[in-house]
Amino acid sequence: MRRCFGVLLVGWICLAINGSRGLTDEPAPKWLRSTAYVIPKYTATEGEGYFAIIEGLNRRLYIGTHANGVNSWLVEFDPAASKMNVVVDAQKAITVQSSGFATQAKIHSRNNTGAITGKIYFATKQGYPAANESRLAYPGGHPMAYDPATGKTEVFPIPVPHQGIISVTPDEARGVAYISTCSDERPIESTHFLVLDLKTHKYRDLMDCQHMYAFVVVDHLGRAYHPILGGDIARYDPATGKLDRLKQTIDGQPTTKESHLADPESHAINWDISPDGKTLYSLPMSTNQLYRYDLTAPGDTLAGKSLGTLIKDAQNFDCRGMCVGPSGAVWASVTHAVNGIQQQHLVRYRPGDAAPRDLGPIAVRNPDFTEFKDAAGKDLPFHAGFGKAADGTFTTKYVTMGVCEARDGSVYTLVMHPYSVLKLTPNDLPK
Repeated sequence: MRRCFGVLLVGWICLAINGSRGLTDEPAPKWLRSTAYVIPKYTATEGEGYFAIIEGLNRRLYIGTHANGVNSWLVEFDPAASKMNVVVDAQKAITVQSSGFATQAKIHSRNNTGAITGKIYFATKQGYPAANESRLAYPGGHPMAYDPATGKTEVFPIPVPHQGIISVTPDEARGVAYISTCSDERPIESTHFLVLDLKTHKYRDLMDCQHMYAFVVVDHLGRAYHPILGGDIARYDPATGKLDRLKQTIDGQPTTKESHLADPESHAINWDISPDGKTLYSLPMSTNQLYRYDLTAPGDTLAGKSLGTLIKDAQNFDCRGMCVGPSGAVWASVTHAVNGIQQQHLVRYRPGDAAPRDLGPIAVRNPDFTEFKDAAGKDLPFHAGFGKAADGTFTTKYVTMGVCEARDGSVYTLVMHPYSVLKLTPNDLPK
């Protein structure tokens, strides 16, 4: 599990299973035509990236990158100008230059935008150690806040030595942000749930939840939620300073093994919250099932509800990118094996829908968006993530990462080899 969330589950190692068949009374979804934009290649030297994407209040996107053993950068993408611009160099920001495993190699965090200041909150984490490197060589990750209005970056202290950071969620109205760390150990890792005072830069360590890749969310009452190993959920209330440990059910029953919601060794689970802060959506990476929790209900149990499958008849399933957009719609960038590639689908769920809707596989309308070969005509390294489907359509081949809905209704997904963003406008999407 060396690369866990970032590992390339390439389609050629999968069985050529056509999992996209619809129900007999549903036509197969048609290709969605996206426009691709390559992220500056020196910021993603191995063609990889993660789910670090968010829209700022200025309608520009902010994307985290990964260059193992080198550094990481925050990239600003202006869709109106079709322009990428590097705005934060992680190691320059912390004023420490390192190499190897000691570097701030990833911005892997779920990025978030401050509702009051418009600052972009993100964080750094460790890359992959070489065989002769100790995990103690990594000093620890830093939360950061980049202000697009001034171009300045505020760097917060390392919360837990030698641990990276996978989630930073601001609550600027209350002057705090919530942090989830990651030690990257397996099978059980350490993941501290902390409160960061944005003024004093001091932390309060609430507990070690031991749950991999946790996305902290904040509800309508300012309460922060973090998953716990084994299926429970930590909820911190800043009004009382109290930390509660909640149980969860799905459709009135205990969680099942197949749901991956309560794995004894943890499982990567996508979490995001509705714009009004009253509904939590959950999508385990390998489950092909979307769940919803009502955060207004009383009691010490979160009652979840199954909303339905995302890809009909899929024989395998991988989702590393899910978000709830400003419209209130849930979006998921999903892949499953089809004819030797991990075919990317976009799935949407709107409150009130009977079930999630598979909008279709995503194609790339501009296959010449970047160079794939060098001057001698040889394939460039880490550029094998695009190619043709069985019908000749140019598309992506590997598992995908982040997804983000913009306020103009466009949807963006992050794909790999090379690390790129795909844009779907409202005109590209079914109504």
